[in-house]
Amino acid sequence: MNTPPRRAKRSFASAAPLLLLASASVASAAQTLSIGDMHSSYNRNIWWMSVAVIVMAILIFIGVSYALFYTVNKFREDKHTAEPDQFHGNNRLEQLLIGVPVIIVTIITILAARTMAIVNPTPADALHVNVTGAQFWWAFEYPDTPVTGGTVNVTNGNELVIPAGRQVAVTVTAKDVIHAFWAPNLGGQRDAIPGSKKTFQIDTDQPGVYQGNCTVLCGASHANMRFKVVALPKAQYDAFIAGAQAYKAPAPANSSEQNGYNIFMQGKASAAAAPCASCHRIQGTPAAGAVGPDLSYFGSRNTLGAGIWEGKAREAHIQPWIKNCPSVKPGCLMPVYEKLSDTDLADLEAYLLSLKLPESAAYWGKVPVR
Repeated sequence: MNTPPRRAKRSFASAAPLLLLASASVASAAQTLSIGDMHSSYNRNIWWMSVAVIVMAILIFIGVSYALFYTVNKFREDKHTAEPDQFHGNNRLEQLLIGVPVIIVTIITILAARTMAIVNPTPADALHVNVTGAQFWWAFEYPDTPVTGGTVNVTNGNELVIPAGRQVAVTVTAKDVIHAFWAPNLGGQRDAIPGSKKTFQIDTDQPGVYQGNCTVLCGASHANMRFKVVALPKAQYDAFIAGAQAYKAPAPANSSEQNGYNIFMQGKASAAAAPCASCHRIQGTPAAGAVGPDLSYFGSRNTLGAGIWEGKAREAHIQPWIKNCPSVKPGCLMPVYEKLSDTDLADLEAYLLSLKLPESAAYWGKVPVR
Protein backbone atom coordinates (compact mmCIF):
# COMPACT_ATOMS: atom_id res chain seq x y z
CA MET A 1 0.00 0.00 0.00
CA ASN A 2 1.33 3.44 -0.93
CA THR A 3 1.85 5.78 1.96
CA PRO A 4 2.03 9.58 1.69
CA PRO A 5 5.40 11.33 2.03
CA ARG A 6 6.23 11.91 5.64
CA ARG A 7 7.52 15.05 7.24
CA ALA A 8 10.39 14.31 9.58
CA LYS A 9 9.65 14.70 13.27
CA ARG A 10 11.35 17.46 15.20
CA SER A 11 14.31 16.23 17.25
CA PHE A 12 14.50 18.27 20.42
CA ALA A 13 17.53 16.31 21.62
CA SER A 14 19.62 17.74 18.77
CA ALA A 15 18.29 21.29 19.00
CA ALA A 16 21.35 22.71 20.78
CA PRO A 17 24.01 21.57 18.27
CA LEU A 18 21.64 22.42 15.44
CA LEU A 19 21.25 26.04 16.59
CA LEU A 20 24.97 26.35 17.24
CA LEU A 21 25.89 25.16 13.77
CA ALA A 22 23.18 27.28 12.15
CA SER A 23 24.27 30.48 13.87
CA ALA A 24 27.93 29.88 13.04
CA SER A 25 27.15 29.23 9.38
CA VAL A 26 24.93 32.28 9.00
CA ALA A 27 27.62 34.48 10.52
CA SER A 28 30.30 33.16 8.16
CA ALA A 29 28.23 33.23 4.99
CA ALA A 30 27.97 37.06 4.86
CA GLN A 31 25.36 36.85 2.13
CA THR A 32 22.15 38.78 1.61
CA LEU A 33 19.03 36.68 1.10
CA SER A 34 16.37 38.90 -0.47
CA ILE A 35 13.12 38.37 -2.34
CA GLY A 36 13.60 41.96 -3.49
CA ASP A 37 16.62 41.17 -5.66
CA MET A 38 15.59 42.82 -8.94
CA HIS A 39 18.18 40.93 -10.98
CA SER A 40 15.73 38.00 -11.09
CA SER A 41 12.83 38.30 -13.55
CA TYR A 42 10.64 36.26 -11.19
CA ASN A 43 11.30 38.66 -8.31
CA ARG A 44 10.70 41.66 -10.58
CA ASN A 45 7.31 40.39 -11.72
CA ILE A 46 6.22 39.50 -8.18
CA TRP A 47 7.47 42.87 -6.93
CA TRP A 48 5.45 44.95 -9.42
CA MET A 49 2.33 42.90 -8.77
CA SER A 50 2.87 43.44 -5.05
CA VAL A 51 3.35 47.18 -5.53
CA ALA A 52 0.00 47.43 -7.34
CA VAL A 53 -1.77 45.47 -4.60
CA ILE A 54 -0.10 47.49 -1.83
CA VAL A 55 -1.09 50.79 -3.50
CA MET A 56 -4.68 49.56 -3.73
CA ALA A 57 -4.59 48.51 -0.07
CA ILE A 58 -3.33 51.96 0.96
CA LEU A 59 -6.06 53.71 -1.04
CA ILE A 60 -8.70 51.42 0.49
CA PHE A 61 -7.37 52.10 3.97
CA ILE A 62 -7.46 55.86 3.39
CA GLY A 63 -10.95 55.70 1.89
CA VAL A 64 -12.43 53.54 4.64
CA SER A 65 -10.75 55.60 7.37
CA TYR A 66 -12.06 58.84 5.89
CA ALA A 67 -15.59 57.45 5.61
CA LEU A 68 -15.44 56.16 9.18
CA PHE A 69 -14.22 59.40 10.75
CA TYR A 70 -16.51 61.53 8.57
CA THR A 71 -19.56 59.49 9.59
CA VAL A 72 -18.61 59.45 13.28
CA ASN A 73 -18.05 63.20 13.30
CA LYS A 74 -21.14 64.12 11.29
CA PHE A 75 -23.53 62.03 13.32
CA ARG A 76 -22.12 62.63 16.78
CA GLU A 77 -24.77 62.45 19.50
CA ASP A 78 -24.00 65.93 20.82
CA LYS A 79 -24.85 67.40 17.39
CA HIS A 80 -28.21 65.66 16.99
CA THR A 81 -30.80 65.57 19.77
CA ALA A 82 -33.83 64.62 17.64
CA GLU A 83 -34.96 61.03 17.20
CA PRO A 84 -33.17 59.61 14.11
CA ASP A 85 -35.19 58.75 11.04
CA GLN A 86 -36.34 55.13 10.85
CA PHE A 87 -35.85 53.42 7.49
CA HIS A 88 -35.42 49.88 6.16
CA GLY A 89 -31.97 50.45 4.61
CA ASN A 90 -30.06 52.12 1.81
CA ASN A 91 -30.14 50.12 -1.40
CA ARG A 92 -27.61 52.33 -3.16
CA LEU A 93 -25.12 52.08 -0.30
CA GLU A 94 -25.55 48.31 -0.08
CA GLN A 95 -24.92 47.94 -3.81
CA LEU A 96 -21.82 50.08 -3.46
CA LEU A 97 -20.52 47.99 -0.54
CA ILE A 98 -20.91 44.84 -2.63
CA GLY A 99 -19.77 46.22 -5.98
CA VAL A 100 -16.54 47.91 -4.86
CA PRO A 101 -15.05 44.80 -3.15
CA VAL A 102 -15.99 42.70 -6.20
CA ILE A 103 -14.14 45.15 -8.45
CA ILE A 104 -11.11 45.19 -6.13
CA VAL A 105 -10.93 41.38 -5.96
CA THR A 106 -11.35 41.16 -9.75
CA ILE A 107 -8.45 43.57 -10.32
CA ILE A 108 -6.21 41.62 -7.90
CA THR A 109 -7.20 38.34 -9.58
CA ILE A 110 -6.31 39.74 -13.00
CA LEU A 111 -2.96 41.00 -11.72
CA ALA A 112 -2.18 37.61 -10.10
CA ALA A 113 -3.26 35.65 -13.20
CA ARG A 114 -1.19 37.91 -15.46
CA THR A 115 1.89 37.46 -13.26
CA MET A 116 1.43 33.68 -13.11
CA ALA A 117 1.11 33.58 -16.91
CA ILE A 118 4.46 35.35 -17.15
CA VAL A 119 6.51 33.46 -14.53
CA ASN A 120 5.10 29.92 -14.74
CA PRO A 121 5.60 28.79 -18.37
CA THR A 122 8.99 27.23 -19.12
CA PRO A 123 10.76 29.07 -21.98
CA ALA A 124 11.84 26.92 -24.91
CA ASP A 125 15.49 27.94 -24.48
CA ALA A 126 15.60 27.35 -20.70
CA LEU A 127 18.42 25.32 -19.16
CA HIS A 128 16.98 22.22 -17.46
CA VAL A 129 18.29 21.05 -14.09
CA ASN A 130 16.93 18.17 -11.99
CA VAL A 131 17.10 18.88 -8.26
CA THR A 132 16.74 16.11 -5.68
CA GLY A 133 16.58 16.79 -1.96
CA ALA A 134 17.65 14.18 0.60
CA GLN A 135 18.47 14.24 4.30
CA PHE A 136 20.44 16.51 4.37
CA TRP A 137 21.94 17.46 1.01
CA TRP A 138 21.07 18.35 -2.60
CA ALA A 139 21.84 16.70 -5.94
CA PHE A 140 21.91 18.78 -9.13
CA GLU A 141 21.76 16.91 -12.45
CA TYR A 142 21.92 18.46 -15.93
CA PRO A 143 19.68 16.09 -17.96
CA ASP A 144 20.58 17.60 -21.35
CA THR A 145 24.32 17.37 -20.69
CA PRO A 146 25.60 13.78 -20.82
CA VAL A 147 29.11 12.91 -19.72
CA THR A 148 31.44 12.35 -22.66
CA GLY A 149 31.55 8.65 -23.52
CA GLY A 150 29.27 7.74 -20.62
CA THR A 151 25.63 6.94 -19.90
CA VAL A 152 25.11 9.42 -17.06
CA ASN A 153 24.65 13.17 -17.01
CA VAL A 154 26.77 15.93 -15.50
CA THR A 155 25.94 16.02 -11.78
CA ASN A 156 27.09 18.07 -8.81
CA GLY A 157 26.29 18.01 -5.12
CA ASN A 158 25.17 21.03 -3.07
CA GLU A 159 26.60 23.55 -5.55
CA LEU A 160 24.41 24.51 -8.51
CA VAL A 161 26.19 26.20 -11.43
CA ILE A 162 23.99 28.18 -13.83
CA PRO A 163 24.48 30.74 -16.61
CA ALA A 164 23.63 34.35 -15.74
CA GLY A 165 21.04 35.95 -18.01
CA ARG A 166 19.25 32.69 -18.88
CA GLN A 167 16.15 31.08 -17.46
CA VAL A 168 16.84 27.84 -15.57
CA ALA A 169 13.98 25.32 -15.43
CA VAL A 170 14.39 23.52 -12.11
CA THR A 171 12.55 20.21 -11.68
CA VAL A 172 12.35 19.45 -7.96
CA THR A 173 11.73 16.16 -6.14
CA ALA A 174 12.93 14.36 -2.98
CA LYS A 175 14.26 10.96 -1.94
CA ASP A 176 12.94 10.55 1.58
CA VAL A 177 10.87 13.22 3.31
CA ILE A 178 9.41 16.53 2.16
CA HIS A 179 12.00 19.26 1.61
CA ALA A 180 11.70 22.67 -0.05
CA PHE A 181 14.04 24.36 -2.51
CA TRP A 182 14.50 28.13 -2.26
CA ALA A 183 17.17 30.56 -3.39
CA PRO A 184 15.38 33.85 -2.56
CA ASN A 185 17.53 36.07 -4.79
CA LEU A 186 16.77 33.94 -7.84
CA GLY A 187 13.07 33.12 -7.64
CA GLY A 188 10.28 31.39 -5.81
CA GLN A 189 10.07 28.41 -3.49
CA ARG A 190 8.84 24.90 -4.26
CA ASP A 191 8.31 21.85 -2.06
CA ALA A 192 10.42 18.82 -2.96
CA ILE A 193 8.08 15.84 -2.47
CA PRO A 194 8.98 12.15 -2.90
CA GLY A 195 7.26 10.73 -5.98
CA SER A 196 6.34 14.16 -7.31
CA LYS A 197 8.17 16.44 -9.74
CA LYS A 198 7.56 20.17 -9.96
CA THR A 199 9.18 22.45 -12.53
CA PHE A 200 9.61 26.19 -12.14
CA GLN A 201 12.11 28.83 -13.22
CA ILE A 202 14.93 30.65 -11.46
CA ASP A 203 17.27 33.21 -12.99
CA THR A 204 19.52 36.20 -12.44
CA ASP A 205 21.19 38.61 -14.83
CA GLN A 206 23.94 39.36 -12.29
CA PRO A 207 26.83 36.89 -12.05
CA GLY A 208 27.57 35.93 -8.45
CA VAL A 209 27.34 33.32 -5.71
CA TYR A 210 23.90 33.06 -4.09
CA GLN A 211 22.63 31.25 -1.00
CA GLY A 212 19.85 28.67 -1.02
CA ASN A 213 18.16 26.71 1.76
CA CYS A 214 15.71 23.95 2.52
CA THR A 215 12.67 25.74 3.95
CA VAL A 216 10.59 22.85 5.25
CA LEU A 217 11.47 21.14 8.55
CA CYS A 218 12.94 17.82 7.41
CA GLY A 219 14.88 16.51 10.38
CA ALA A 220 17.68 17.26 12.83
CA SER A 221 19.88 19.08 10.31
CA HIS A 222 17.17 20.93 8.41
CA ALA A 223 18.90 24.25 9.17
CA ASN A 224 22.14 22.80 7.76
CA MET A 225 20.63 21.64 4.47
CA ARG A 226 21.91 24.47 2.33
CA PHE A 227 23.26 24.94 -1.14
CA LYS A 228 25.07 27.51 -3.25
CA VAL A 229 24.07 28.78 -6.65
CA VAL A 230 26.99 30.03 -8.75
CA ALA A 231 25.77 32.18 -11.66
CA LEU A 232 28.52 32.53 -14.27
CA PRO A 233 28.80 34.62 -17.43
CA LYS A 234 27.95 32.51 -20.48
CA ALA A 235 31.54 31.89 -21.58
CA GLN A 236 32.59 30.71 -18.11
CA TYR A 237 29.46 28.55 -17.76
CA ASP A 238 30.13 26.92 -21.14
CA ALA A 239 33.70 26.23 -20.01
CA PHE A 240 32.41 24.60 -16.81
CA ILE A 241 30.00 22.36 -18.71
CA ALA A 242 32.65 21.35 -21.25
CA GLY A 243 35.09 20.55 -18.46
CA ALA A 244 32.49 18.63 -16.46
CA GLN A 245 31.45 16.57 -19.49
CA ALA A 246 35.02 15.59 -20.32
CA TYR A 247 36.14 15.21 -16.69
CA LYS A 248 37.90 12.06 -15.58
CA ALA A 249 39.28 11.79 -12.07
CA PRO A 250 43.07 12.09 -12.12
CA ALA A 251 45.13 9.07 -11.16
CA PRO A 252 46.65 9.27 -7.65
CA ALA A 253 49.83 11.32 -7.84
CA ASN A 254 51.61 9.87 -4.80
CA SER A 255 51.43 7.10 -2.20
CA SER A 256 49.20 9.15 0.09
CA GLU A 257 46.60 9.71 -2.62
CA GLN A 258 46.93 6.07 -3.70
CA ASN A 259 46.11 4.86 -0.20
CA GLY A 260 43.19 7.27 -0.06
CA TYR A 261 41.97 5.95 -3.43
CA ASN A 262 42.21 2.35 -2.23
CA ILE A 263 40.22 3.07 0.94
CA PHE A 264 37.62 5.00 -1.05
CA MET A 265 37.14 2.20 -3.57
CA GLN A 266 37.62 -0.89 -1.39
CA GLY A 267 37.23 0.25 2.21
CA LYS A 268 39.48 -1.14 4.94
CA ALA A 269 38.36 -4.32 6.64
CA SER A 270 40.84 -4.01 9.50
CA ALA A 271 39.21 -0.70 10.47
CA ALA A 272 35.66 -1.87 9.74
CA ALA A 273 35.49 0.85 7.07
CA ALA A 274 33.03 0.28 4.23
CA PRO A 275 33.99 1.45 0.71
CA CYS A 276 33.02 5.08 0.12
CA ALA A 277 32.32 4.09 -3.50
CA SER A 278 29.25 2.13 -2.41
CA CYS A 279 27.47 5.46 -1.73
CA HIS A 280 29.37 8.06 -3.77
CA ARG A 281 30.17 8.51 -7.46
CA ILE A 282 33.44 9.80 -8.90
CA GLN A 283 33.40 10.34 -12.64
CA GLY A 284 36.02 8.33 -14.51
CA THR A 285 36.44 5.73 -11.76
CA PRO A 286 34.58 2.53 -10.77
CA ALA A 287 32.83 4.51 -8.01
CA ALA A 288 29.20 4.80 -9.09
CA GLY A 289 27.23 5.07 -5.83
CA ALA A 290 24.06 7.15 -5.84
CA VAL A 291 23.15 7.13 -2.13
CA GLY A 292 25.25 10.18 -1.24
CA PRO A 293 26.43 13.31 -3.07
CA ASP A 294 28.46 13.05 -6.26
CA LEU A 295 32.11 13.72 -5.37
CA SER A 296 33.53 13.87 -8.90
CA TYR A 297 35.18 17.29 -8.50
CA PHE A 298 35.16 17.56 -4.73
CA GLY A 299 38.49 19.40 -4.79
CA SER A 300 36.98 22.21 -6.87
CA ARG A 301 34.17 22.89 -4.42
CA ASN A 302 34.17 25.54 -1.74
CA THR A 303 31.66 24.01 0.69
CA LEU A 304 31.35 20.94 2.91
CA GLY A 305 28.36 19.38 4.65
CA ALA A 306 25.78 21.00 2.33
CA GLY A 307 27.09 24.47 3.01
CA ILE A 308 27.88 24.27 6.74
CA TRP A 309 31.55 25.13 6.15
CA GLU A 310 33.08 27.24 3.41
CA GLY A 311 36.59 28.01 2.23
CA LYS A 312 39.33 27.32 4.78
CA ALA A 313 36.81 26.15 7.36
CA ARG A 314 35.80 23.45 4.90
CA GLU A 315 39.30 22.02 4.67
CA ALA A 316 39.68 22.09 8.46
CA HIS A 317 36.56 19.91 8.84
CA ILE A 318 37.12 17.28 6.14
CA GLN A 319 38.79 14.74 8.42
CA PRO A 320 36.34 15.21 11.35
CA TRP A 321 33.55 14.86 8.78
CA ILE A 322 34.89 11.56 7.46
CA LYS A 323 35.67 10.23 10.93
CA ASN A 324 32.28 10.88 12.54
CA CYS A 325 29.84 12.80 10.38
CA PRO A 326 26.84 12.59 12.80
CA SER A 327 28.92 14.26 15.53
CA VAL A 328 29.38 17.41 13.45
CA LYS A 329 26.08 17.32 11.56
CA PRO A 330 23.13 15.93 13.57
CA GLY A 331 21.12 13.33 11.68
CA CYS A 332 23.79 12.73 9.04
CA LEU A 333 23.33 9.23 7.59
CA MET A 334 26.97 8.71 6.58
CA PRO A 335 28.68 5.78 8.35
CA VAL A 336 31.20 6.42 11.11
CA TYR A 337 34.88 5.77 10.31
CA GLU A 338 36.34 6.23 13.79
CA LYS A 339 38.65 3.22 13.51
CA LEU A 340 40.58 4.67 10.59
CA SER A 341 44.03 5.93 11.62
CA ASP A 342 44.97 9.58 11.35
CA THR A 343 47.19 8.64 8.42
CA ASP A 344 44.32 6.97 6.59
CA LEU A 345 42.06 9.96 7.21
CA ALA A 346 44.76 12.31 5.89
CA ASP A 347 45.21 10.10 2.81
CA LEU A 348 41.47 10.06 2.12
CA GLU A 349 41.43 13.84 2.41
CA ALA A 350 44.42 14.12 0.06
CA TYR A 351 42.68 11.97 -2.54
CA LEU A 352 39.40 13.88 -2.33
CA LEU A 353 41.16 17.24 -2.65
CA SER A 354 42.96 15.98 -5.77
CA LEU A 355 39.62 15.65 -7.57
CA LYS A 356 39.60 18.98 -9.39
CA LEU A 357 38.22 20.33 -12.63
CA PRO A 358 40.65 21.92 -15.08
CA GLU A 359 41.35 25.54 -14.14
CA SER A 360 39.39 26.74 -17.18
CA ALA A 361 36.31 24.88 -15.91
CA ALA A 362 36.61 25.81 -12.22
CA TYR A 363 33.69 27.95 -11.06
CA TRP A 364 34.75 29.30 -7.64
CA GLY A 365 36.50 32.64 -7.26
CA LYS A 366 35.40 33.93 -10.66
CA VAL A 367 32.31 35.84 -9.52
CA PRO A 368 31.59 37.81 -6.31
CA VAL A 369 29.55 36.53 -3.38
CA ARG A 370 26.19 38.32 -3.35
